[in-house]
Amino acid sequence: MLHAIAIWLVAAAFGGAGVVNAIGAPAQRQSFVRWGYPAWWCRGTGVLEVAAAALIALQAIRPMGLILGAAIIASATVTVVRHREWSHLAPLGAFAVLLGMAVV
Repeated sequence: MLHAIAIWLVAAAFGGAGVVNAIGAPAQRQSFVRWGYPAWWCRGTGVLEVAAAALIALQAIRPMGLILGAAIIASATVTVVRHREWSHLAPLGAFAVLLGMAVV
């Protein structure tokens, strides 16, 4: 039961984060530029996050979604640690915990 809840929570979290990034509000674009990425990169990240959410939601291809999600979170973690923006680590940690719970 907890496993199923974790799957749907992580899918919803990636979907929500993906929509926020894909919209590409000025603050989102500025953050990506500050981290050394092009301003449009937030939209690309959003598309990947929405794709991860969709893959996680579909049982037959869920492992691919979990791998994609883990790669996204690992990349984001490296970025924020490299730029010492520690306040972003708590949400990334929550994603990592949900991914772990969805795998088990």
